Amino acid sequence: MEMEEGGNQTTVTEFILLGFGDLPALPILLFLVLLAIYIVTMAGNLLIIALVMTDQHLHTPMYFFLGNLSFLESCYSSAILPRLLAGLLTGNRTISVVGCMTQFFFFCFLATTECYLLAAMAYDRYLAICKPLHYGTRMNGRLCLQLAAGCWISGFLPCTLMMSFMSQLVFCGSNEMDHFFCDYAPMLKLSCSDTSLLTLVLYVFSFLDAVSPFLLTVTSYVCVINTILRIPSSTGRQKTFSTCSSHLIIVALFYGTIMIVYMLPKSNTLKALNKVFSVIYTVLTPLANPLIYSLRNREVKEALQNMGRKCMAFIKIT
Repeated sequence: MEMEEGGNQTTVTEFILLGFGDLPALPILLFLVLLAIYIVTMAGNLLIIALVMTDQHLHTPMYFFLGNLSFLESCYSSAILPRLLAGLLTGNRTISVVGCMTQFFFFCFLATTECYLLAAMAYDRYLAICKPLHYGTRMNGRLCLQLAAGCWISGFLPCTLMMSFMSQLVFCGSNEMDHFFCDYAPMLKLSCSDTSLLTLVLYVFSFLDAVSPFLLTVTSYVCVINTILRIPSSTGRQKTFSTCSSHLIIVALFYGTIMIVYMLPKSNTLKALNKVFSVIYTVLTPLANPLIYSLRNREVKEALQNMGRKCMAFIKIT
């Protein structure tokens, strides 16, 4: 830290991420668990991207969005877990203010984009199941590109605006951040500036970027479930409902924990559970998404088998 000119306060130039300070005896175990989760998350999502790009049978709107989601989850995990793993391994938990702001921007951008992308994927399933005769004409390549671009832009713009406000914050006094990554509320807590406007901006953006997509997603799945219940075949009904119910679990976990952390008043109980909820939407959902959305699908399993046969044939030739 360095002294502020003309005053006796210290201007913070770096933060100390306390991480999971209540588990001091388990850094190695925690490192190994998180490392395994990161490897599996990256391998699963990169595999989905490779399959979607190389297999012609997966060149459909649903897998186009799943490819976007896998790319997003790869970036999302990489924005948080490598820094956390390095801190657990080396014991160095310091991060510069600029580095902290940068990490928060990418987290905000990618998390907000995922909120909209999950809504777009739910709309795609709504058209496919509830409007099957119109699905091919409505969900065409142009609309897919527009929806995907809209999701990424809708994630980028509000976070850029938020960062323009946060870049004006001054940090002084304590530099210990009680979190495992640079998040909005812990940073505001360490600021000496007036944060009332930023708090209002947070609630407005949280409603627009989390609650609104969540309502659209839930509405789409309610219509989907209503249509499923009218399917005459019990086998088809059970299979489709099983897929949609697993999707809804992931959606509820992701949106639910984000809204709890960013929108509900901070009682003592919620403060104690804040890190747990943060682990769910930053670590567990990127791990579960490729398993729930893609690797359980018959088309993906067939594409994976085809890729395996091609790899074996290539190895034999070489």
